[in-house]
Amino acid sequence: MSIASAFDLARDFADRIHGVGPVSTSRFFGGVALKADGVQFGFVMKGSLYLRVDGEGRATFEAMGALPFQYSSSSEKVTVTSYYEVPAEVMEDAYMLSYWAVRAHTAAPRPKRSTTKLALPRNVRDSA
Repeated sequence: MSIASAFDLARDFADRIHGVGPVSTSRFFGGVALKADGVQFGFVMKGSLYLRVDGEGRATFEAMGALPFQYSSSSEKVTVTSYYEVPAEVMEDAYMLSYWAVRAHTAAPRPKRSTTKLALPRNVRDSA
């Protein structure tokens, strides 16, 4: 699958997902990331949609026959159990797709906030 068709597929999913706010897409390794509020909760890779899962979501997806994301490195096959391929019955139902996208968004880690304080210029500090 070309990156252009991966973007088309990701945009189609983004248009069908409701409840997490506007969903944006961006390049993500060999695929396309799905993000809302700066939080990546899913991605499209090789024609499949993967969503972030927590323990309960993982168990439910496994019960539906879904598999975790896997890729091959130069020396081994890597399994990423925090992202599972979305089962066909979920992808076909807009309500279920949105439900699992909201769960994925909730399960995804939040971007780290900078704890570094910016120093005020001397003239501003002295006048305070």
